[in-house]
Amino acid sequence: MSILWTAYDISLVDDSWLNDAFNVIGGSTSKSWEKLDAGGILSHTFELEVKTKGVFSSEPAVVKFRIPTKAVLQEAYSSPILPLDVLADRPPEKKFEWAKRLLARYGSIISVISIMVLFVYLVASPSKSGAKGSKKRH
Repeated sequence: MSILWTAYDISLVDDSWLNDAFNVIGGSTSKSWEKLDAGGILSHTFELEVKTKGVFSSEPAVVKFRIPTKAVLQEAYSSPILPLDVLADRPPEKKFEWAKRLLARYGSIISVISIMVLFVYLVASPSKSGAKGSKKRH
């Protein structure tokens, strides 16, 4: 059994983004709300501009709130953000590039030849059900 409470005086601070790697260009890295009803959801967004290339990660944001049954502010953490691979220099993926070019150029010819080979195989191979019934008895 779990008991849900309304939270009051909620504040979120997400200041772990490196100042030398990012600029905040929209919104703010902190936010506060007066109240969150039991079972409710809050969301906060802000926009960052990257200054350098690389893989970046951030610590979860700190969320502080008050509940009616406790006098002390409670502290929690936001969902973690997976590492961000920002503007990485990667060679374009060329898996199966040769197969794509062959199919684009010769796809119709390959289809016709495959159908002809299958037809010849089916006509030339003896039928298994017909092989048993064709034995003559003397």
